Amino acid sequence: MRSASTQFIICSFLIGVLSGCSKPEGEGGTSTIQGKVYAYDYTGSGILQGEFYAADEDVFIIYGDEDNYYDDSYKTSFDGSFRFQYLRPGIYTVFVYSDCISCPSGTEAISQTVEITGNNQDIILEDFEIRK
Repeated sequence: MRSASTQFIICSFLIGVLSGCSKPEGEGGTSTIQGKVYAYDYTGSGILQGEFYAADEDVFIIYGDEDNYYDDSYKTSFDGSFRFQYLRPGIYTVFVYSDCISCPSGTEAISQTVEITGNNQDIILEDFEIRK
């Protein structure tokens, strides 16, 4: 049988550990990040032939600020919109790829970083403008 002081120490330790825990960025929360992807469509010779909200574009999200690899992705809807739901407070980087004629790889990442500071936030990003 444990003494009262031993039980008090164990309970105090558990309360301290549980109250000190904070969940990292990611899913499991109540906030959302949403936005739209807007495309400028150029011909091979560089002439603008149209612009529109881009359907079926890949949008990526990174949870936190220490990871260099995306944690989730979403395809834009018919109107160029995307939404990452059920996010916890923290820092997030959302990015898309755009064609780039001056880049060695032919593409460049266009990103926006945002912080969710509480629960039930609905963050709307500025339109991502890409070149196709």
